[in-house]
Amino acid sequence: MKKQNVILVSRHDRGGFTLLELLIVLAIILVIAAMVVPNLVGQQQKANIMATEATIKSVEKTPVGAWAADHDGTYLKASGQEAWDQMMNPQPYKGRKLPPYMGELPTDAWGNVLHYEWNGDGHSKKSNALKPAVWSSGPDQQDNGGEGDDINNWTSIANTNK
Repeated sequence: MKKQNVILVSRHDRGGFTLLELLIVLAIILVIAAMVVPNLVGQQQKANIMATEATIKSVEKTPVGAWAADHDGTYLKASGQEAWDQMMNPQPYKGRKLPPYMGELPTDAWGNVLHYEWNGDGHSKKSNALKPAVWSSGPDQQDNGGEGDDINNWTSIANTNK
């Protein structure tokens, strides 16, 4: 008589996960994601605001400050796109050919061109202003003249981090 080998498989020897175990793991992942994602989104917004503030400060020094240094301490009298065009293609001053003050339009963290205003005596955003107004349209990307959620160089940083 032939002997047959019989292999018994116990319930503990099988591999894989049960559907219940997979659902529990998925639920845990979803709970963690629900707690983390809102914090990341808020941090990105703060990072964009901080980057835009740094860009505005940089633009105040170069090209705006460099223009003034080359023009006897006088800021460029212009506004908007006209100002940036003149800084990228400056006209000779007192017989000196001037290099471009910037190679491309200054943009905020959302990719929008910054705004500039100076009329020679100040700007319309703040009375007794000592420097040109430079601002970003801010997170909503709508130009509010430097107000609302716009980020500007004439109010304190504490007011722009809403």
